[in-house]
Amino acid sequence: MDQQDYKISAVVRKNVGKGHSRLLRRNGSIPATVYGNKSEPKSIALPVKEISRRLHSKRFTTTVLTLDVENELISVLPKDYQLDPVTDNLMHVDFLRIYKDSNVSVQIPVRFINENKSIGIKQGGILNVICHEISLLCPANKIPDSISVDIGGLKIGDSIHLKDLSFPEGISPVSNCNITIATIVANTSDL
Repeated sequence: MDQQDYKISAVVRKNVGKGHSRLLRRNGSIPATVYGNKSEPKSIALPVKEISRRLHSKRFTTTVLTLDVENELISVLPKDYQLDPVTDNLMHVDFLRIYKDSNVSVQIPVRFINENKSIGIKQGGILNVICHEISLLCPANKIPDSISVDIGGLKIGDSIHLKDLSFPEGISPVSNCNITIATIVANTSDL
C-alpha cells in the first residue's frame, strides 16, 4: 500500500444553499462538507480542477487527503460525491474528518490471482465474480489498495466466500462472512 499525502487548499463557505453553490461552480470551485469525529460540520469550497483530478484516480474514496482550510490542516477521507446526471460534472463532495488512529469503513476492490493455475478455468470454466468490492473496517493509515483472492486451486463448481479470505492485521470485513465472492462455473456453450 502506498499511502501518499495529498494536500488540497480550501476556503470556508460563509453562504450555503443552491444559489451560492451554483455561483461557486461558475467560478471554478466546488462546494463540499467536512463532518465527523464529534466536530461541527464545516462547509468549504475546493478548486474544481484539483478535486476532479483526484476523483478520476482509482482510489479517490480510499485515499486520505489533507485539506488546508485557511491554514487549518484537516485529515479527511472522501465519503460521497454527487455528479450532474447530464454532464457528469462534479457537484458536491462529502469528507469524513479522521485522525491517525481512526478506524474507517471503506469499499476495497477484489483482485483475483492465479487464474492460470485454476483447474476449473483450465477445463473451460468461467470465473463468475459476485463481489467486485468488499466493505472493510480498517485503520485510516492502513487502507489496502486491494484484497487478493487466490483462485489457483478452484475447480468447476467451487466458490470462494468472504470467510475464506485472510486480511492484514487490524483489518476486518464489515459484511456477513458467508457472502460469496466468486465461483467457477461451467461454460454453458459447452453443454
